[in-house]
Amino acid sequence: MKQERITPEGLRTNVDELVMISVMGEVCSPIERGTPWRIGYDGRVRALPGTGGIVLNWRVGDPCVGLAGDHVEPAVSIRSESRSAGTADGANQALQTYSCAGNQAVIVSGRATGGRGIVTGKHGGIDNVLIDFPVETMRRLAIGDRIQVWAYGLGLRLIDFPDLAIWNCSPRFLARWGPVVRGGRLHARVTHKVPARVMGSGLGKNNVLRGDYDIQLSDPDMVRRYGLGSLRLGDVVAILDADNRFGRSRLGGHVAIGLVVHGESTVAGHGPGVMSLLSGPAELLQPEICPNANIARFLDIRTPRPARAALPLPAREQLEAKARTGARAKQARGAEL
Repeated sequence: MKQERITPEGLRTNVDELVMISVMGEVCSPIERGTPWRIGYDGRVRALPGTGGIVLNWRVGDPCVGLAGDHVEPAVSIRSESRSAGTADGANQALQTYSCAGNQAVIVSGRATGGRGIVTGKHGGIDNVLIDFPVETMRRLAIGDRIQVWAYGLGLRLIDFPDLAIWNCSPRFLARWGPVVRGGRLHARVTHKVPARVMGSGLGKNNVLRGDYDIQLSDPDMVRRYGLGSLRLGDVVAILDADNRFGRSRLGGHVAIGLVVHGESTVAGHGPGVMSLLSGPAELLQPEICPNANIARFLDIRTPRPARAALPLPAREQLEAKARTGARAKQARGAEL
């Protein structure tokens, strides 16, 4: 398979050393455990669609805040249920580890056989790999259909920046994203700059090759101050004072850049998930705001929807409750007159 050369301005990589290896998973069903209820950080109990399955109406480029859902994964979610020597989960962990944003995927069973897609993220905890396909292809897909990923990118290095770690990033995506070297620093396009203090679930993991960690939306002031209500699935974002080189830690003077992989959540400590791409000292890595920094645009998957501010679900419900209360009070005053 012919691969694009890495030619971002002034950026050298070890692309010629990389190994392309096939990994495979099955379209996985959504999973419910014990009870359908989720307890929100506001104390309310809700039943909402969550992870897994085939999501036809939310894809990369769409908002990830403003959904009636919890941890919704865009487009198609896969995992491997194959058993391997010594461990029941080894094949799925290899699928998680080897898959990189921008990898190509092909459907190898079922009515949609031959359909091509693109890896857009990985979701920890549930350990799914996320792949975008055209809607007409997803309509032919079924739970259990097998999808093969041409995994390519694990082992990628930035030759002139040994103190910057790069993970989960295919050479193709890196080339299209196009970080550039200026003044001895690597400048990379992002849609948002997020403070490390709002990061929640997934913090403290000892690697960033599997899964993601979540942007908490439970603080309305933080959501408003940093424009977090306008996040979209597939946005590239910077996390300030965060170190994602060897795991997920908070560390002043460092930056982590990642990809938004799933939607908002009402559960404490959770929210839109970010899969790590680049991380290192802030003196070497400079995020630059670009409203169009989304994987859907970089890889010509589709045209992203315009970013628009939305409130997280608990805040939306609270606002609606206040409006109802105000309307009833106004009606009662009118009845008294």
